[in-house]
Amino acid sequence: MPKEEYGAKDLSVLEGLDAVRKRPGMYIGTTDSQGLMHCLWEIIDNSVDEALAGFCNNIVVTLHTDGSVEVADNGRGIPVDKEPKTGLSGVEVVLTKLHAGAKFGNSSYNAVGGLHGVGSSVVNALSSRLDVEVDRDGKTHHMAFHQGHPGVYADADPVNPSPDSPFKRTRKNKPTELEIIGKVSPKTTGTRIRYWYDPEIFNKTAEFSYEQLIDRVRQTSFLVPGLKITIVDENVPKTNGADTVGTEPNEDVAVVAESLNADETANATESFSGEDSPLDGFAELSDDASVDGDTEAPDEEDFSLSSATEVVDGAFGEQPAHPRTVEFLHTGGVKDFVDFLSKGEPISDIWRIQGEGTYKEETQAVGEGGELHAQEIERTCGVDIALRWVNGYDTTIMSFVNIVETPGGGMHVDGFMNAITKQIRKAVEDNARKLKVNLKDSAMKVERDDIQAGLVAVVTARVAEPQFQGQTKDVLGTAQVKPIVTRLTDKQFGEMITGSKRGYKEQSARVLEKIVGEMHARIQSRKAKEVTRRKNALESASMPAKLSDCQPGNDDVAELFIVEGDSALGTAKAARNAGFQALLPIRGKILNVQKASITQMLSNKECAAIIQVVGAGSGQSFDIEQSRYHKIIMMTDADVDGAHIRILLLTLFYRYMRPLIEHGYVYAAVPPLHRIALTGSHKGEYIYTYSDDELAGKLADLDKKRIGYNDDIQRYKGLGEMDADQLADTTMDPRTRMLRRIRMEDAAQASEIFNLLMGDEVPPRKQFIVDNADDFDRSKIDT
Repeated sequence: MPKEEYGAKDLSVLEGLDAVRKRPGMYIGTTDSQGLMHCLWEIIDNSVDEALAGFCNNIVVTLHTDGSVEVADNGRGIPVDKEPKTGLSGVEVVLTKLHAGAKFGNSSYNAVGGLHGVGSSVVNALSSRLDVEVDRDGKTHHMAFHQGHPGVYADADPVNPSPDSPFKRTRKNKPTELEIIGKVSPKTTGTRIRYWYDPEIFNKTAEFSYEQLIDRVRQTSFLVPGLKITIVDENVPKTNGADTVGTEPNEDVAVVAESLNADETANATESFSGEDSPLDGFAELSDDASVDGDTEAPDEEDFSLSSATEVVDGAFGEQPAHPRTVEFLHTGGVKDFVDFLSKGEPISDIWRIQGEGTYKEETQAVGEGGELHAQEIERTCGVDIALRWVNGYDTTIMSFVNIVETPGGGMHVDGFMNAITKQIRKAVEDNARKLKVNLKDSAMKVERDDIQAGLVAVVTARVAEPQFQGQTKDVLGTAQVKPIVTRLTDKQFGEMITGSKRGYKEQSARVLEKIVGEMHARIQSRKAKEVTRRKNALESASMPAKLSDCQPGNDDVAELFIVEGDSALGTAKAARNAGFQALLPIRGKILNVQKASITQMLSNKECAAIIQVVGAGSGQSFDIEQSRYHKIIMMTDADVDGAHIRILLLTLFYRYMRPLIEHGYVYAAVPPLHRIALTGSHKGEYIYTYSDDELAGKLADLDKKRIGYNDDIQRYKGLGEMDADQLADTTMDPRTRMLRRIRMEDAAQASEIFNLLMGDEVPPRKQFIVDNADDFDRSKIDT
């Protein structure tokens, strides 16, 4: 075998934004519709961060007919002067350098959503073209980029720029001068970014979602009171009547302090195409304009579609009927948000929890020479929570850090839920007699599900440099936030739920009655379920004699092992935990129900026994709530026959008990194929492997580490060859076993596959096997 040479010449170095284009998923999660929308969030969030800092109160998002998206704001504008370290303009640094921006310092931004400093540059890298305009110092500055690289486009029609226009790239390492394209009022500042996503990066199935945009912008307007956000969809044709719907501000809310004069307006908007600029009426931020106000909320936005109901085939595909322009403005903050989210009759008013706390955190600071050094600084965490209970069962809890939604929750939600759970349990104990709660009954304990039934809450935290789990920011990981939220909620919510705070006594009584009612309903439902599950099985003794059932009372964790053969059954009985593990042996291969009628299936002893033991019926009458077990585990030999039996069992479950698969109740046990007995200092220790390839690799690893082992490797031909301890350790004990959950992602595709592989027609099955033989993956045989 020729010796391979490996040296520095074999290393690849991706410079600048090339790494983003090479691995876009690392920065935006996916390159499908989700990633496409994530790019838009990054640009919008940068504008909203200006509002959070108090420098912006007007944002316009325009969907152009050529597929591009434009985001404009009246914030301070990206810096246009030179950045000392790189010699580049601030605009070029922000849009071409990863991890660059004012958000890494501690002065310009105190609470932001676009934290990582990669948002704008990543969007730039993944766009076929990006144009940026900045109003600062009385001038409008412009720069263009192609796939993240700065340069100049030669547009045939400057009013209608195109990513297909000839592009001349700026020479490498040469700063790109900002082009001055107009004049504005010295007080006018702002940023406008327009980009065309790159079809070379995103999947062909990637689609822009207008509904997601509306939902995201609406929630942002709730979270930043006083911020006006306008959506303009140029794909919707103009109408003679009004084509704008939305929320109008109260008279006492200043949105834009003053209008520019005609000349200044023309200069400020001359770079935008079309008769109507998205910045019409845009002006500098007034000194008395508010983005943090908590005045009375304006009326809820009206989404009447009377103004534009025609569906047009625009750049984003066929769009649903919606107005050309939609505006959002709210001044009540999270209180308005909870009111908007509430569905059903309110049980309580909207309760508000507000405050802040400080904590110390060690962080990396940038020194004057650009070096990083550790320093401990004091952070401030602001908390703003609104909640209410409604007369329903659904739970709506939305959480945010700054303006970023955290659908996975995190430390702020954990602190909130821990505190209200503690206070509600305490209030129930203090009012046990009135609420008819028997404290001596251990089952009568309020659970979190009881509390969350009918709860509508918005939990927000304002944190400088929060720690998220990943660039997509789904979960807040800053641990110091949790005790601050817990302390504030514990104190303020405690006063509300106990009724000690003025005006809360009657409300808290209604809330406690609802929660205790949910608790009683849950307990009664569980008792009824236990009786229903076991009444035929244990009381009438109608179960198959060969079933070795588990003990009653463990319904939520009960497991049924379907065991291949009586020989393995004896070992499994000794290996199982009889408290929650039941055993049902089957003899060989059951009936292929895909080819059989329902009468033949019910006449088959093995199939009938399985349906009877599961206890939830079959076919259309199957009720997943009546299932006597939460895990159905197929435990067969690790050979071809065992795989065939699993397929036949899966066919039975799919045809007649499909909800078991849909709810993730069906599993396949994974017994080992080999056992390696170690010798020497490791004598008495064993290693199990699950394939011949894994065995070879494990033996090679032991040889490399000079760990001795018995050359007589035990090869299990079936489950019956294991003793009870081995079977428990490898296949049955939840602490050490490995299971494969059977899932069904696409019902139509699953039906087609079952019909093809298990049905009556042989030629299509044969052709399928021939066509897919080369791509067969043995590791997926059970899935």
